[in-house]
Amino acid sequence: MNKIGVFYGSTTGTTEDVAHRIAEKLNVPQGDIHDVSALTDALVKEYGVLVLGTSTWGVGELQDDWYDGIKILKKADLTHKFVALFGCGDSDSYADSFCDGIGILYEDLKASGCTFVGAVDTLGYTFDSSVAVVNGKFMGLPIDEVNEDGQTDERIAQWVEILKKEIN
Repeated sequence: MNKIGVFYGSTTGTTEDVAHRIAEKLNVPQGDIHDVSALTDALVKEYGVLVLGTSTWGVGELQDDWYDGIKILKKADLTHKFVALFGCGDSDSYADSFCDGIGILYEDLKASGCTFVGAVDTLGYTFDSSVAVVNGKFMGLPIDEVNEDGQTDERIAQWVEILKKEIN
């Protein structure tokens, strides 16, 4: 199996927590879980699978640490790499921009030559709009720890099973 690196941007700790929970299910060692503020081209080269997590701030803004991280990823050679996205959002207070951070990362990387994995059906989610939805599916795993925290573990478990099939 490809070596997996988990990279997250987290302001309040929620996305960091989710990143660690996903990494545990994927059997990713602690040393392969990184705050995106530490992202370098050398780190990108180490991994065949990049699991990228962000929260969505305000009305559809990317988490701050990602602004430099995305620049590094856009310059890197991502051909022959799998990219899986996940994001945290608030589907009640921000129903019109739920987990837009996933969509922003997707848009920024879709021309990079990577292979996206881990699209998630929108069924079971309550929201009005999201740029993370492409062709009827989220381009990664949306998590709502504010309103739907009781579903997080099951959503992570289901998503990890999808990833395992798609990256092998």
